Amino acid sequence: MGLLNTSQLPIRAAKWCLSSLSTQKSWLSARSTCLGDKNILLMGPPGAGKTTVGKIVAHKLGLPVIDVDDDVLETAWKMPVAAKLAAVGGRCFLEEEGRALCNFSASGCVVSLTGSNPLHAEAMQHVKQSGLVFYLDVDSEDILQRLTSMKVNRIVGQEEGVSMRDILLYRKQFYEKWLDVRVLCGTGDTVEEVAEKVLKAVERYQKSDEETFISTRCDSAGLSKQKIYFSDVVVEGLAPDGGLYVPKNGFPKIGTREWQRLVEMSYPERALVLLEKCIHPLDISALDLRTMIFKAYGSNFASKAVAPVKHLAHNQYIQELFHGPTASFKDLALQLMPQLFAYCLPPMCNFLILVATSGDTGSAVLSGFSRLSGTDRHRTGVLVFFPEGGVSEMQKLQMMSYREGNARAVSVLSDFDFCQRNIKRMFGEAGLTGHLAVEYGTVLSTGNSINWARLLPQVVYHSSAYLDLCRDGVIKFGDPIDVCIPTGNFGNAMSAVYAKQMGIPIRKIICASNHNRVIADFIKTGQYDLRGRSLMLSHSPAIDILKSSNLERFIYHVSNGNSHLVKDLFTRLDRQQHFQVPEPLLGTIQQEVLSGWCSEDDCLAAIQRVHTQTGYVMDTHTAVAKFVADRLQDGSCPVVFCSTAHYGKFAPAVFKALQIPNIPEDPTEQLKKLELIASRPEMHREMIKCLKESAKRKHSICEAEYSVLVDQVESMIQDSFLKVM
Repeated sequence: MGLLNTSQLPIRAAKWCLSSLSTQKSWLSARSTCLGDKNILLMGPPGAGKTTVGKIVAHKLGLPVIDVDDDVLETAWKMPVAAKLAAVGGRCFLEEEGRALCNFSASGCVVSLTGSNPLHAEAMQHVKQSGLVFYLDVDSEDILQRLTSMKVNRIVGQEEGVSMRDILLYRKQFYEKWLDVRVLCGTGDTVEEVAEKVLKAVERYQKSDEETFISTRCDSAGLSKQKIYFSDVVVEGLAPDGGLYVPKNGFPKIGTREWQRLVEMSYPERALVLLEKCIHPLDISALDLRTMIFKAYGSNFASKAVAPVKHLAHNQYIQELFHGPTASFKDLALQLMPQLFAYCLPPMCNFLILVATSGDTGSAVLSGFSRLSGTDRHRTGVLVFFPEGGVSEMQKLQMMSYREGNARAVSVLSDFDFCQRNIKRMFGEAGLTGHLAVEYGTVLSTGNSINWARLLPQVVYHSSAYLDLCRDGVIKFGDPIDVCIPTGNFGNAMSAVYAKQMGIPIRKIICASNHNRVIADFIKTGQYDLRGRSLMLSHSPAIDILKSSNLERFIYHVSNGNSHLVKDLFTRLDRQQHFQVPEPLLGTIQQEVLSGWCSEDDCLAAIQRVHTQTGYVMDTHTAVAKFVADRLQDGSCPVVFCSTAHYGKFAPAVFKALQIPNIPEDPTEQLKKLELIASRPEMHREMIKCLKESAKRKHSICEAEYSVLVDQVESMIQDSFLKVM
């Protein structure tokens, strides 16, 4: 673990807390040989091409091929499969088929299962012990066309009156249950193309030790050190050298026909497919990942669509990212990230998640981790630091509503940058981290977007916005769109960059700042300058940030992984409060992103103007995006605004924008009054609920001193975890 300097720890602490981590890493370092003599089991519906694909794959790999229909069932029954089905009927056939498969024994083969094998649990449990299941996830329209051409009008288990489409949909749940690796097939893929995708999936599994992460500041010597996997970066958060983790080989590229498969999928289904491509199944199994995703994006979201895209006016669209439990876009990551974190936790250690927030992250991380259960919840604490005068009253009350055992929010008499800077300092001090490990068996991690598991889920909603526009007929896949994002810590913008890298046709990413316009100035001039610049409070507090952490990932990206440059620039920023990127790099940056900023008056005017014209009420951050996009976007393609929070979180500013007098002092009454005025979007019920829960609670306020924040950390640990004996 990069957060602990074991050379400074007593032996008992290293044994107690770090032995499990080294065991985990030694297992991961040997995982490249994991396929061995296991079978490659091809699973999919009738018409998926399993038999033909199996023959091609076996030939390319030089392995024996087994077709369950021909080589197992017909051999055991001594009659054709069709004759057996006719003799015993559909229900008995499934049992007979399962019994025959339970006697199956082979190794090192390519095995083509039947379409109905996955319906028999005992048989699948038996056969999975011999290999890995590769699910040929073929487009249902392609399946229906193939079955029609094969003159197949009925399959096993299809009752009278049930359509072929419905029985295929019913069977999908069983395929999802048993898969180890999904082979997503594009619309219209031939069996040869499917076979090629299977070979690539097998290669990915066999070369799992190459799916690693590096720090944005990693030098060539660092590349020879122990490999870092997804499981590691989720738990570690910040790299030991102070850099941020990124995938060594970049993001997987998805082809057009595969993207088209996702158009008709739900948000959780899209998330599952995309995240499976970014998280190796040896880090998180496909079944476990599915469970986490469908829990993350379920009834806890007010909209079934999770992140719906709404037409605003002309060629402008709003993606509503505020339907989660805390009414901000942070829920899209933080309803999933705690589950990923808990899954990757090594045994024995306790973990304290430190979070700096400019408003929305605090309540979102508290909400996400509060949904953990059992041992995971008891071993994980969350401590949030937020600027006392730098968040809205609603944001503050939301954080106060989460005061359960291992969760706490503390305000600091300073700004967000102070909170973030001092959390990073804690990670870098071996004396402190060593002390916490020795005394309490506790390791520090982070829930901010510097943690890869926070950033990765955000790629999904940028992809989903584009797919929604395709589904609704606004565009065809391949047509460009622009995305305009209220920008502070650059995590949201960076996730859009990664969605583009995966194949979403985003033309321009527009970064919208408020009057704390450090990002806008940097993109215009190439100079990041904090000298003499003070943070100014605004109506859009979530982007009241001067030191943008994820900008480091962006510069690493546009410089083609020049870690020496990144390290030099951000070391200079820490020491001298400024840096200047080379002129050629500035040109690359400006090709990738546009930037602009919005004054306080312009922000409020945008809210008022949009409400007058459309009846839609934007929050202050969305208004910043709207104003900047109106100035920079040419209207030649659709632009999607990331609506990062519900307007109710910033009720006083919205009242001011709409020029509504006699604003109630009580936040609950403010929301009720807004509900009478705003026809869309609807009021967020969870906000009203949290106000009732937090109304009588007081919160801790601490001085803006590093030692005081450290005391808060130690106090939190003492209250949450038992001391190591």
